[in-house]
Amino acid sequence: MQDSSSSQLSPQDCLVALMIAVSASDEDLRTSELVKIQSSINMLPVFAEYDIDRLKQTSQVVFDLFEQEDGLDALFGLIRDNLPERLFETAYALACDVAAADGTLHEPELRLLEEIRYELNIDRLHAAAIERGSRARHLT
Repeated sequence: MQDSSSSQLSPQDCLVALMIAVSASDEDLRTSELVKIQSSINMLPVFAEYDIDRLKQTSQVVFDLFEQEDGLDALFGLIRDNLPERLFETAYALACDVAAADGTLHEPELRLLEEIRYELNIDRLHAAAIERGSRARHLT
């Protein structure tokens, strides 16, 4: 990635960016959320060819965008430009898993998940199924 104005994110970078965004949305990156992100990257087939060294760069893009007034809109623009539609539900599922990782959904996380559903045009019924699966995986 070059500077954030001409960044070319890979589809995997987009997935990572959304997970980081959900974790950072309440201004508290919890260890459980970071562990969930790391384990997703390490275990899921979609990340099989992902260069883990890009994690820091992608995270910094998210943090830089969150400092800007229209940063969330810019983030969604990057996601729409670089994430294939076939991965939209995957992106939402990963975002839900990160939000649920600490056992509590905070209001900023809920608002961001709602925005992700809207921006990625996730069908409400599909979103409910994804959310239910995340909740089931993270019950204590």
